[in-house]
Amino acid sequence: MKTGNQKTVSKFLLLGLTEDPGQQPLIFSLFLSMYLVTLQGNLLIILAIRSDSNLHTPMYFFLCSLSFNDICLSSSIIPKMLVNILAKDQSITYAGCLFQVSFVLIFMAMESCLLAVMAYDHYVAICHPLRYTAIMNPSLCVLLVLVSLSISRWPPPHSDGAVVVLLHRPGDPPLLL
Repeated sequence: MKTGNQKTVSKFLLLGLTEDPGQQPLIFSLFLSMYLVTLQGNLLIILAIRSDSNLHTPMYFFLCSLSFNDICLSSSIIPKMLVNILAKDQSITYAGCLFQVSFVLIFMAMESCLLAVMAYDHYVAICHPLRYTAIMNPSLCVLLVLVSLSISRWPPPHSDGAVVVLLHRPGDPPLLL
Protein backbone atom coordinates (compact mmCIF):
# COMPACT_ATOMS: atom_id res chain seq x y z
CA MET A 1 0.00 0.00 0.00
CA LYS A 2 1.47 3.30 -1.11
CA THR A 3 0.70 6.44 0.83
CA GLY A 4 1.37 10.00 -0.24
CA ASN A 5 2.60 13.12 1.50
CA GLN A 6 4.86 11.35 3.96
CA LYS A 7 8.08 13.23 4.43
CA THR A 8 10.62 13.26 7.22
CA VAL A 9 10.87 16.67 8.88
CA SER A 10 14.45 17.63 9.71
CA LYS A 11 14.04 21.41 10.05
CA PHE A 12 11.46 23.89 11.21
CA LEU A 13 11.06 27.28 9.56
CA LEU A 14 10.90 30.14 12.06
CA LEU A 15 8.86 32.92 10.51
CA GLY A 16 9.78 35.68 12.96
CA LEU A 17 7.94 38.83 13.89
CA THR A 18 7.95 40.63 10.57
CA GLU A 19 9.01 40.01 6.99
CA ASP A 20 9.76 43.70 6.34
CA PRO A 21 13.57 43.96 5.99
CA GLY A 22 13.48 47.60 7.12
CA GLN A 23 12.13 46.64 10.54
CA GLN A 24 14.61 43.80 11.16
CA PRO A 25 17.39 46.05 12.59
CA LEU A 26 14.90 47.78 14.90
CA ILE A 27 13.54 44.49 16.19
CA PHE A 28 17.06 43.09 16.57
CA SER A 29 18.26 46.11 18.57
CA LEU A 30 15.12 46.04 20.74
CA PHE A 31 15.50 42.36 21.66
CA LEU A 32 19.28 42.65 22.05
CA SER A 33 18.90 45.57 24.45
CA MET A 34 16.23 43.71 26.48
CA TYR A 35 18.49 40.64 26.63
CA LEU A 36 21.51 42.67 27.74
CA VAL A 37 19.45 44.49 30.41
CA THR A 38 18.18 41.13 31.67
CA LEU A 39 21.70 39.71 31.84
CA GLN A 40 23.12 42.83 33.46
CA GLY A 41 20.34 43.08 36.05
CA ASN A 42 20.58 39.45 37.08
CA LEU A 43 24.38 39.53 37.20
CA LEU A 44 24.24 42.66 39.38
CA ILE A 45 21.84 40.91 41.76
CA ILE A 46 24.17 37.91 41.99
CA LEU A 47 27.26 40.07 42.48
CA ALA A 48 25.56 42.24 45.12
CA ILE A 49 24.47 39.18 47.08
CA ARG A 50 27.91 37.57 46.84
CA SER A 51 29.84 40.71 47.77
CA ASP A 52 27.83 41.82 50.83
CA SER A 53 28.07 39.45 53.79
CA ASN A 54 24.86 40.88 55.29
CA LEU A 55 23.00 39.36 52.35
CA HIS A 56 24.20 35.81 53.01
CA THR A 57 20.79 34.66 54.26
CA PRO A 58 18.48 31.97 52.88
CA MET A 59 16.16 34.48 51.21
CA TYR A 60 19.01 36.05 49.24
CA PHE A 61 20.49 32.64 48.45
CA PHE A 62 17.19 31.68 46.83
CA LEU A 63 17.03 35.05 45.08
CA CYS A 64 20.54 34.45 43.72
CA SER A 65 19.45 31.02 42.47
CA LEU A 66 16.39 32.57 40.86
CA SER A 67 18.54 35.19 39.11
CA PHE A 68 20.90 32.52 37.80
CA ASN A 69 17.91 30.52 36.58
CA ASP A 70 16.58 33.62 34.80
CA ILE A 71 19.94 34.08 33.05
CA CYS A 72 19.80 30.46 31.88
CA LEU A 73 16.18 30.76 30.75
CA SER A 74 16.71 33.90 28.71
CA SER A 75 19.97 32.54 27.29
CA SER A 76 18.19 29.44 26.03
CA ILE A 77 15.77 31.51 23.92
CA ILE A 78 17.08 34.92 22.94
CA PRO A 79 20.44 34.15 21.21
CA LYS A 80 18.83 31.85 18.63
CA MET A 81 16.09 34.41 18.08
CA LEU A 82 18.66 37.18 17.52
CA VAL A 83 20.52 35.02 15.01
CA ASN A 84 17.28 34.25 13.18
CA ILE A 85 16.32 37.92 12.99
CA LEU A 86 19.52 38.75 11.10
CA ALA A 87 20.05 35.51 9.16
CA LYS A 88 18.67 34.71 5.75
CA ASP A 89 18.19 31.05 6.73
CA GLN A 90 15.59 31.23 9.50
CA SER A 91 15.34 27.55 10.26
CA ILE A 92 16.12 25.33 13.21
CA THR A 93 16.83 21.63 13.11
CA TYR A 94 14.45 19.21 14.74
CA ALA A 95 17.10 18.28 17.33
CA GLY A 96 17.88 21.95 17.98
CA CYS A 97 14.19 22.74 18.48
CA LEU A 98 13.76 19.79 20.83
CA PHE A 99 16.89 20.82 22.73
CA GLN A 100 15.70 24.44 23.07
CA VAL A 101 12.15 23.51 24.13
CA SER A 102 13.41 21.03 26.72
CA PHE A 103 15.71 23.61 28.30
CA VAL A 104 12.97 26.24 28.34
CA LEU A 105 10.63 23.79 30.08
CA ILE A 106 13.31 22.78 32.59
CA PHE A 107 14.16 26.38 33.50
CA MET A 108 10.49 27.40 33.72
CA ALA A 109 9.74 24.45 36.01
CA MET A 110 12.77 25.27 38.14
CA GLU A 111 11.60 28.87 38.45
CA SER A 112 8.24 27.65 39.75
CA CYS A 113 9.93 25.32 42.22
CA LEU A 114 12.26 28.08 43.42
CA LEU A 115 9.30 30.38 43.98
CA ALA A 116 7.65 27.63 46.04
CA VAL A 117 10.87 27.24 48.05
CA MET A 118 10.96 31.01 48.62
CA ALA A 119 7.35 30.82 49.85
CA TYR A 120 8.38 28.07 52.28
CA ASP A 121 11.26 30.27 53.46
CA HIS A 122 8.83 33.12 54.14
CA TYR A 123 6.45 30.73 55.90
CA VAL A 124 9.20 29.59 58.26
CA ALA A 125 10.32 33.19 58.86
CA ILE A 126 6.78 34.27 59.79
CA CYS A 127 5.50 31.22 61.67
CA HIS A 128 8.73 30.18 63.40
CA PRO A 129 10.82 33.37 63.77
CA LEU A 130 12.80 32.20 66.79
CA ARG A 131 13.78 28.91 65.15
CA TYR A 132 14.26 30.34 61.65
CA THR A 133 18.06 30.10 61.62
CA ALA A 134 17.98 26.56 63.00
CA ILE A 135 15.38 25.40 60.47
CA MET A 136 16.71 27.21 57.39
CA ASN A 137 20.35 26.20 57.75
CA PRO A 138 22.70 26.40 54.74
CA SER A 139 22.60 22.66 54.06
CA LEU A 140 18.78 22.69 53.88
CA CYS A 141 18.88 25.69 51.54
CA VAL A 142 21.26 23.91 49.17
CA LEU A 143 19.13 20.76 49.43
CA LEU A 144 15.98 22.72 48.54
CA VAL A 145 17.65 24.21 45.45
CA LEU A 146 18.89 20.75 44.40
CA VAL A 147 15.41 19.29 44.93
CA SER A 148 14.02 22.11 42.77
CA LEU A 149 16.51 21.22 40.06
CA SER A 150 15.74 17.51 40.25
CA ILE A 151 11.98 18.12 40.17
CA SER A 152 12.31 20.40 37.16
CA ARG A 153 14.48 17.93 35.23
CA TRP A 154 12.24 14.90 35.49
CA PRO A 155 8.48 15.09 35.22
CA PRO A 156 6.69 13.65 38.22
CA PRO A 157 4.92 10.32 37.80
CA HIS A 158 1.58 11.97 38.59
CA SER A 159 -0.81 12.16 35.68
CA ASP A 160 -2.05 15.62 36.62
CA GLY A 161 1.46 17.07 36.91
CA ALA A 162 1.10 18.07 40.56
CA VAL A 163 4.30 18.05 42.56
CA VAL A 164 4.18 17.41 46.28
CA VAL A 165 7.32 17.69 48.37
CA LEU A 166 7.22 16.51 51.95
CA LEU A 167 9.51 18.39 54.32
CA HIS A 168 9.70 17.03 57.84
CA ARG A 169 11.82 18.01 60.82
CA PRO A 170 11.83 15.95 64.01
CA GLY A 171 9.15 17.24 66.38
CA ASP A 172 7.35 19.29 63.70
CA PRO A 173 4.22 18.32 61.84
CA PRO A 174 4.91 17.52 58.18
CA LEU A 175 4.75 20.54 55.86
CA LEU A 176 3.45 20.16 52.35
CA LEU A 177 4.50 22.50 49.57
